[in-house]
Amino acid sequence: MADTGSQAGIGGEIYALAAELYPICRSITGDGVRRTLGILGRHLDLTVHEVPSGTPVFDWTVPREWNIRDAYIANAAGERVVDFRAHSLHVLNYSVPVRRTMPLAELKAHIHTLPDQPELIPYRTSYYAERWGFCMSHNALAALPDGMYEAVIDAALTDGHLSYGEYLHRGEREDEFLLSAHICHPSLANDNCSGLALLALLAKHLAGRKTRLSYRFLFAPGTIGAITWLARNEAQAHRIKHGLTVSCVGDGGGPTYKKSRRGNAMIDRAMSHVLRHAAPAPDIIDFFPYGYDERQYCSPGFNLPVGMFQRSQFGTFPEYHTSADNLDFIRPEHLAASFAMITAAIDIVEHDGRYLNLSPKCEPQLGRRGLYGAIGGDKDAAAKNMAMLWVLNLSDGEHSLLDIAERAGLPFAVVLATARLLEEHGLLAPLREDPLERLEL
Repeated sequence: MADTGSQAGIGGEIYALAAELYPICRSITGDGVRRTLGILGRHLDLTVHEVPSGTPVFDWTVPREWNIRDAYIANAAGERVVDFRAHSLHVLNYSVPVRRTMPLAELKAHIHTLPDQPELIPYRTSYYAERWGFCMSHNALAALPDGMYEAVIDAALTDGHLSYGEYLHRGEREDEFLLSAHICHPSLANDNCSGLALLALLAKHLAGRKTRLSYRFLFAPGTIGAITWLARNEAQAHRIKHGLTVSCVGDGGGPTYKKSRRGNAMIDRAMSHVLRHAAPAPDIIDFFPYGYDERQYCSPGFNLPVGMFQRSQFGTFPEYHTSADNLDFIRPEHLAASFAMITAAIDIVEHDGRYLNLSPKCEPQLGRRGLYGAIGGDKDAAAKNMAMLWVLNLSDGEHSLLDIAERAGLPFAVVLATARLLEEHGLLAPLREDPLERLEL
């Protein structure tokens, strides 16, 4: 885990990268995705895959590629009253091209607004139905006078490719930890520039480090991207032993963890443990088959141990899928805290293991070994003493360090440090083939 100073630094780095990604118009295919992958590729050795339109992927088909050059609504004087160049949310994402002049009453059927949030632009899509449309604030629409308006969407929907990026940090084992973020959303800072930026810099921090597990980072369009990846990697999917989908990690809510379909996987225990020690009232929820790409990884044909980590849960905050999800909504300190929680979970899956108490008949004498602090001295002495007693008592070859941390109500990092201290003094021995090696993030 990083110290407080480095956490503050990483929060600023993540925010800066999210800010660079924010203006780009992304969708499930197209040059906006490629441009985004190019930026992420400056931070990690990213492999970009291009899957042709029409490729069957289980029950789905890779769609046609969408690219947009311009879009606007202009009044009779030629003034743009809606302008895609001002905000990428102004166009219905994946809209078919159009160039028509019509009265306002007819045009309104193609305009999406939020009457309950009249100052905001909504985010709307039309991926699998050919429609055209615009999005604007309800107040701006109400202010438009009757008359004729020109609607122009200069876009192309053609045979092309679906693009996704992938990076594998190889560890000592082929067993993998999957970290996945959807790359399809346009100018939405929390959902999901924050997730893309955090995972890119997490991968950068892992590069060159020695780890037991291998770490696979996937940046793919929502739903169809994960489905495509699974279809192309079905034979290797069993290597995924832990996984997280990551989104909405830049706001101050939550934190939230949605368990995998299994409900009791190692990642479920690790994230639940981390969140309970990181926040006074975390939201830990059971799996349900809706949300982000965890539902593809957790589909019954795969049933991979993949949960979802967010700050505020999707759909529960007023900024969600609106123009209010901007760079003012996310903060470096929240990004840093999210980074710390994910790396704490990585610490657990890297270092959890069973120990054996080498002096199991009654308590060993800690004082003569200089391990038992006077309660009146070090203000943390009592807590350190209890940690040692818990670790010694439950290190029977049956309980893992995470088992001990959960039962004792102690942070895993404290239990791990205590076990190492007791091992140094000849009181414990690890019961795993490879040594516990600390991953410094």
